[in-house]
Amino acid sequence: NSYSYFYFHYTRVWIPDTEDVWKAAEIVKDYKEGDPVLRLKLEDETPLEYPVGPKSNPLPFLRNPDILVGENDLTALSYLHEPAVLHNLRVRFLESNAIYTYCGIVLVAINPYEQLQIYGEEVINAYSGQNMGDMDPHIFAVAEEAYKQMARDEKNQSIIVSGESGAGKTVSAKYAMRFFATVGGSASDTNVEDKVLASSPIMEAIGNAKTTRNDNSSRFGKYIQIGFNRHYHIIGANMRTYLLEKSRVVFQAEDERNYHIFYQLCASASLPEFKDLALTSAEDFTYTSLGENIFIEGVNDAEDFKKTREAFTLLGIKESSQNSIFKVIASILHLGNVEICSDRDGESCHIARKDVHLQHFCNLLGVELQQMEHWLCHRKLATTSETYVKTMSTKQATNARDALAKHIYARMFDWIVEHINLSLQTSTKQHSFIGVLDIYGYETFEVNSFEQFCINYANEKLQQQFNSHVFKLEQEEYMKEQIPWTLIDFADNQPCIDLIEARLGILDLLDEECKVPKGTDQNWAQKLYNKHSSSAHFQKPRMSNISFIIIHFADKVSQGLLHQLFDEFQLVADLFSDKDDVTPAKSARVNVRALKTVPKAPNKEHRKTVGHQFRTSLHLLMDTLNATTPHYVRCIKPNDFKEAFSFDSRRAVQQLRACGVLETIRISAAGYPSRWTYPDFFNRYRVLMKKSDMMTADKKLVCKNLLETLIKEPDMFQFGKTKIFFRAGQVAYLEKLRTDRFRSACIKIQKTVRGWLQRIRYRKIRKMAVTLQRYGRGYMARRYAEFLRQTRAAIICQKQYRMVRERREFLRVRRAVVTIQAYARGMFTRRIYQEFLLHHKAMIIQKNVRGWMQRKQFRRARNAAITIQCAFRRMHAKRQLKQLKIEARSAQHLKKLNTGMENKIVQLQRKMDDQSKELRTQNEQLQTVNTSLGSEVNKLQKQLELLRSEQEDGGQVRSLEEELEHLRKELEEAHALRNKMEEEHINEKMDLTQVGEGDRPTDTAHVLSVKILTSRKCPAEVSSVSLQSELDKERERYQNLLKEFSRLEQRYDNLKEEMSLNKPGHTRNPSNQSSLESDSNYPSVSTSEIGDTEDSIQLVDEMGIDKAAMDISLFMKLQKRVRELEQERKKLQLTVEKMEELAKRKVTEQGFIRGQETADLAYNNLKRQELESENKKLKNDLNELRKTVAERASQNSSSNELQDGYNLLLSQLKSANEELDARKEEVLILRTQIETDSTPVVNNSKEPVDKEEALKAYHGLCDNHQDWCYLNEDGELGLAYQGLKQVARLLEAQLQTQSRQHKDELEALHTQIELLKGDIEDKQEKLSYMMSLSPEAQVEYSVQQEITRLTNDNLDLKELVEKLEKNERKLKKQLKIYMKKVQELEAAQAAAQSSRSKPELIRQVTVQRKEKDFEGMLEYNKENEALLVKTLINDIRPNNVSGTVPCLPAYILFMCIRHADYINDDQKVESLLTSTINAIKKVLKKNNDDFEMTSFWLANTSRLLHCLKQYSGEEAFMTQNTPKQNEHCLKNFDLAEYRQVLSDLSIQIYQQLIKVAEGIIQPMIVSAMLESESIPSLAGVKPMGYRNRSSSMDMDADGPTSYTLQALIKQLGQFHNIMRDHGLDPEIIGQAVRQLFHCINAVTLNNLLLRKDVCSWSTGMQLRYNTSQLEEWLRGNNLYQSKAAATLEPIIQAAQLLQVKKKTSQDAEAICALCTALTMQQIVKILNLYTPLNEFEERVTVSFIRNIQNRLQERNDPPQLLLDTKHTFPVLFPYSPSALSLEMLHIPASLNIDFLVRV
Repeated sequence: NSYSYFYFHYTRVWIPDTEDVWKAAEIVKDYKEGDPVLRLKLEDETPLEYPVGPKSNPLPFLRNPDILVGENDLTALSYLHEPAVLHNLRVRFLESNAIYTYCGIVLVAINPYEQLQIYGEEVINAYSGQNMGDMDPHIFAVAEEAYKQMARDEKNQSIIVSGESGAGKTVSAKYAMRFFATVGGSASDTNVEDKVLASSPIMEAIGNAKTTRNDNSSRFGKYIQIGFNRHYHIIGANMRTYLLEKSRVVFQAEDERNYHIFYQLCASASLPEFKDLALTSAEDFTYTSLGENIFIEGVNDAEDFKKTREAFTLLGIKESSQNSIFKVIASILHLGNVEICSDRDGESCHIARKDVHLQHFCNLLGVELQQMEHWLCHRKLATTSETYVKTMSTKQATNARDALAKHIYARMFDWIVEHINLSLQTSTKQHSFIGVLDIYGYETFEVNSFEQFCINYANEKLQQQFNSHVFKLEQEEYMKEQIPWTLIDFADNQPCIDLIEARLGILDLLDEECKVPKGTDQNWAQKLYNKHSSSAHFQKPRMSNISFIIIHFADKVSQGLLHQLFDEFQLVADLFSDKDDVTPAKSARVNVRALKTVPKAPNKEHRKTVGHQFRTSLHLLMDTLNATTPHYVRCIKPNDFKEAFSFDSRRAVQQLRACGVLETIRISAAGYPSRWTYPDFFNRYRVLMKKSDMMTADKKLVCKNLLETLIKEPDMFQFGKTKIFFRAGQVAYLEKLRTDRFRSACIKIQKTVRGWLQRIRYRKIRKMAVTLQRYGRGYMARRYAEFLRQTRAAIICQKQYRMVRERREFLRVRRAVVTIQAYARGMFTRRIYQEFLLHHKAMIIQKNVRGWMQRKQFRRARNAAITIQCAFRRMHAKRQLKQLKIEARSAQHLKKLNTGMENKIVQLQRKMDDQSKELRTQNEQLQTVNTSLGSEVNKLQKQLELLRSEQEDGGQVRSLEEELEHLRKELEEAHALRNKMEEEHINEKMDLTQVGEGDRPTDTAHVLSVKILTSRKCPAEVSSVSLQSELDKERERYQNLLKEFSRLEQRYDNLKEEMSLNKPGHTRNPSNQSSLESDSNYPSVSTSEIGDTEDSIQLVDEMGIDKAAMDISLFMKLQKRVRELEQERKKLQLTVEKMEELAKRKVTEQGFIRGQETADLAYNNLKRQELESENKKLKNDLNELRKTVAERASQNSSSNELQDGYNLLLSQLKSANEELDARKEEVLILRTQIETDSTPVVNNSKEPVDKEEALKAYHGLCDNHQDWCYLNEDGELGLAYQGLKQVARLLEAQLQTQSRQHKDELEALHTQIELLKGDIEDKQEKLSYMMSLSPEAQVEYSVQQEITRLTNDNLDLKELVEKLEKNERKLKKQLKIYMKKVQELEAAQAAAQSSRSKPELIRQVTVQRKEKDFEGMLEYNKENEALLVKTLINDIRPNNVSGTVPCLPAYILFMCIRHADYINDDQKVESLLTSTINAIKKVLKKNNDDFEMTSFWLANTSRLLHCLKQYSGEEAFMTQNTPKQNEHCLKNFDLAEYRQVLSDLSIQIYQQLIKVAEGIIQPMIVSAMLESESIPSLAGVKPMGYRNRSSSMDMDADGPTSYTLQALIKQLGQFHNIMRDHGLDPEIIGQAVRQLFHCINAVTLNNLLLRKDVCSWSTGMQLRYNTSQLEEWLRGNNLYQSKAAATLEPIIQAAQLLQVKKKTSQDAEAICALCTALTMQQIVKILNLYTPLNEFEERVTVSFIRNIQNRLQERNDPPQLLLDTKHTFPVLFPYSPSALSLEMLHIPASLNIDFLVRV
């Protein structure tokens, strides 16, 4: 034996054992070649002599070093053999709770019989995109490998899952499909992946059953092909099934069940839709009670049936088809209960009369009862000439009945599978597919049926394919490395397959015997004996002549099965017919209906047996598998008792041998199983080299020289291109040499260190002795000096003490005397006072007692009266209640209720009539008041004329003084009004504060920041933390909703773009594209609210009413919208009532109006005549004055008096002319009014009056009046015509406006009527529904309605508070405006009084002040808005404004908004803000992966939001402003709603920024944090398995991409610099960095928890160093206070956990106190994965891990193992005002915005 030199003292070996299969032992004496006995010692110190022989008993197997035990890949073991494999699986399963292990290309999965938290979506995300050897073994790793190879190699893949019943095949296949559904989800909304997963509960219901080995055993094989398109998204699937176990339908062994669907249907038989099935409990039916136990522990059949029906519905199977399926299943149960009675002759039988179950069977399937009774007891024999009907015995009829039941179920099974495939099909072309094969493993029982024969036949074929694939991979590996290829011998099972399927094989002879009319087991067995007795895989049993033994790859199986097939053959001939011959039917009922008249059997030569069908389908399956790349999953059942984490070695070895795992090991061990790359070998074994050898630069040459020196036999290793190949055991030998070298080095180090420590100890002792002596002598001297000092101090203290003691005694005596005197005097005084006090109290007590007695007497009498009244009223109420209950049950009560409602309606109508009458009377009063006011105006005009004629020169001064006095009074009134308004404002503010500050709708971010600040000031830290957590949760929920909204909006935009691309011709944007783009006619309702409501309604339609009702926020939005619509309805209702009332008034008061018109006409005529006479009088005076002037001028007098008189006359003449002109204008106006009122046409039709009608009225005026010439003598005709034209135009515009309003009101009223009708119908339905309920239900229903009403009232109150606060803000602004006006008025009056002679100077000063007030604005034309948005948003790049003020676009946009606010143009403000927000969204959508652009617009959006807050005019935001900035506040508009929209947009941009940044750094995290050597030469290298050297590694031409920690820190620095340069707020930068650090922590910790190779002490050291570097980066950039360092706490604690000691209970206590940020599952997982890198480290014991678990039970940690990498912290945008003055802002010319004008 070439390995004999390994068998020396202390070597550990494996020896066979009857119980544990293999037992560990240790050699106690060196073995020499030729020794007959090997002296061993067992683990319990028992000595053993193991006999050794060259042939009979070889040397035992060697054990692997402890460093290799527990490896992820079995091929990484140095010694590859059965005990090593078994021990490695056992250690991983029991100690590490690892159920998955690689064995080369095979994944070994051990059933834990326990639910493990390792299949969540976070685990899928962790394995997605990873190479197979990088992570711990997992079914997701195999699925990811198949998915990756499909995408990379463009070749179809297959995952072959096999194992015996109960090993977990179905679960493994289900998780593989879940991985594909998650990773390769469909690109469209067809939800194909959900349908693929929905097929699992259906197939489990109809194909799974409880067996003695498994509660959910699949009794059929299936191959599911999942189809992918070119983008590798799931587009469809297809399922193929193999060999359903039909015999289970009619027979189950003890403690087994039939298929689940039977029990599910019986458990749901009480449902109303299943009453026609006539089902009861499963115990009542023969086919479901043979196993004697119809229940499974922990399984609810009724709940599972609901899931099955939901899956049917999801897959598109109609309700009618589902009912048909359930009818077929129920008919099978009834068929099993049909009783077949034997006749007297024993050769015939009959069915009992009126058999209920047979009737149910016929009714359910539509079969004639008489025909069914006949053919269940008879059979038809057809010959060439005639047909015979023959009776059957009871046994034959029973077998025929069971055969019919099995056939019906099998056809139903095929129909369901076919329709599942139809629902999973797609019209899209399939590019590639991944197949998942869930098939049974080898089965052998005491009695093996035909199913076991087919199962083992299929496994032989699969094993052959597996062996050839493994052999092929080994050959490819050797050829790739250019190693001489030697043929490896492996077991080929082709002879066994030929025995079964070759010509005249077992299947051929079986088919031939089945065609014989009277074939028997004996005839068939004899043929097999004669034909195959010479085969090595065929044996004849000694004690039987009707059975045979097949020697399969795994074990021997005894078969005997013909009678099972033979019984079925005659009755159900089409069971063995080809599928092409069977007419496709919608359900199995059609096949059963054919039993009424059994058709003529087809030709027997063309009939195909079950064996032939299975062989054909198996060959098709093998062709499919051979055309794909296979991936193998071998499921192992650890024990037969279904105990969690219990390992039976004998059962495990049996399955390992059967599933081919050991064959893989044997093939690998026959060649070179251990393989190392040159760099890894150099790093691991360089300790064995000399320093001179390491100086060579070529590491490959160094490794060759070392191996030639260490291993003398050249056949033990081979050098490949990139790897070194070793024979089995050579790595263990090298590990031994390495350990010996380390041991000798350790001894030398220990010797040196111990000597150094002793020398250090001696020097330390000597130094300590000298020091003690010095300190001792000094201490004695100080002690004596202290004694002398204390003696002197004692004398002084005695002197002072005696003096103080005597003085204190004197003072105490004096105080005592004074105190005694004081107390004595006080005592005498208090005695006198007490006497007076007692006398006074006695009087008070007497007074109160007498009053109390009188009141007590009065209360007794009153209570007696009340008691009598209550008793009488209760008796009367009981009578009334009894009468009301009787009436409530009667129909008359409902009529009365309706009568009451009608009365209420009539009362409301009467109330409306009364209000209309009151309105009419008020209008009449208003008209009378108007007439009286008109008369008073005329009187005042007359008085004004008199005053003008009587006034002298001093009158004007008096009038000015009176006017000034009047203005002063108005100023005082304004001051009083201002004080009053301030008081009202203060009172109103106090009232609102008392109502509740919690409901104030202030700015969200500001309120949250104020709450956070106040919470920090609280003394109780617990309350502050809880408040902060609540705020974070609420903010996170809101931002998640916002994130979902942005995602839906993005999806909507994408779909819209796709539709626009697909549609030819021009397209039109939808009207509801943005909630900000819609225009509303109602200014009270904001556009954002309307948009939100429309989105909410659309969201309700998408989610469904039930789901939407659960969303409270959505419910509140809809309620708000309903209330708004209700308010609009009420407004429209009032408008209609007013119009109706006006119409009635017009009809009833027409006569009154006509009389009033005639009176007005008479009054106007009288007024006109009076004015005309006065006009004539003025003209006469004018003529007289002219004559006087002429006479005076004729007299040649030049005196001053005459000159003054002349001037006076001229002035009087001018004034008279002016008065005359004014009178003429009044006459013209009155004349026009008279003509307008006197026109015969009364314009009540609200039709527009055009110019032609006005012209006709003008001509009528010329014809009708006689004084036309007089009126027109001074050109009054043109003025009158112009007046008429203006009147006509005014009337025309008013009538058009009224007509439009009328039409709009009519349309609104029609819609309102429809709404009211619907409301009335709803109320009637509610009323009828409530009356139909029970009294308890009525109470509950009324309570629900009351809750709804209270909720609405609460919302109304909140809206009222909001309106009041809005009014408060408006009043504040108005007050400010009034104050400014008052100040300006005062200043103007003061200026007028002081310098009345210089008005021009005053105007100039005022203009300058206004220019100064309105600085810091930019004016633009409405036409340039698109150009502004395009220049500042669409076309701008961050580098264009890099040298200017940060956030320059935001400042420019705000200055434009300020100007629009200044000119009070609401449409301009709304349009600019809407365009800005939409443009920013489009830019971000276009640059969705550009971090710089996203950061740029996040900074600008947040700055624009801060500007809107800073200049909003609200006091909360004005505290940090300068006086100049406060003058720049917005004047006219409240943009709080737009601030909310911008806040939401900022949150969306922030989320996009985080997404882009995480996408950049995520590929760098694992390599930088875990794999790169930040501390050189610290990490050790361990042997790698097959997975780490296979072709599955995703490598480029230059090797895999790796990142260092410095690269990660550099990338973080780039992110930080970009955000800082763009002017982003430091708080937001800190939150972004915190989110990125959370991503780094989550990804690193998740990989650490899923990778055994990095859970070591050296990795902990590297990880701690890396985290310290990240913390140092935070400190260097002033980000340590941003809570980013706290997010690294879990990974820091994980690194410390890898480094601390893990032995004693004190260590366990320290770990529990240390790892507070890790959950118990994470701590235990890390301890289980901890792997020592050399012999000097120890593994963590199981007892230590159990101790940790017991200590951490009280934590109540969440169950998930991995961190959520997609978790997002809620972002907060704190208010950050800008110190920049807008008027000082410099706009560079490079922006090309010259069309903006500074204001």
